Amino acid sequence: MALELIDNALDQGEHDYAVRVADVDDRQAAGYLCFGRTPMTAATYDLYWLVTHAQARGRGVASSLVRCPGDVLRSVRAQSVRVETSLKESYGAARSLYQKLGYPMLAQFPDFYRPGDDLLVYYKRL
Repeated sequence: MALELIDNALDQGEHDYAVRVADVDDRQAAGYLCFGRTPMTAATYDLYWLVTHAQARGRGVASSLVRCPGDVLRSVRAQSVRVETSLKESYGAARSLYQKLGYPMLAQFPDFYRPGDDLLVYYKRL
């Protein structure tokens, strides 16, 4: 699904979703971010996907990508950004990043994805 979002954004331009890609030396994708307006809200946006290539981790790519939509969000007068992620250990770096960038965790839904895998919701007012 993530690749479809990127392909659609690159082929057809941005509509419901905006995609930002970080590259290395204009040759290889180091990561990408997909975000868009949250349906049925006045000015809230969702950060849908944040992906970093394994070889680019620890280089600030994810931090840069999360900060990247700032101009877009200011231009549309966005008021807040919501991020959903998993409690799984493999998402620990993502959770740390969101907290470091000022996204407090405001909700936790136990066993949302499967037993022992909670849904965590981070939310930042702009």
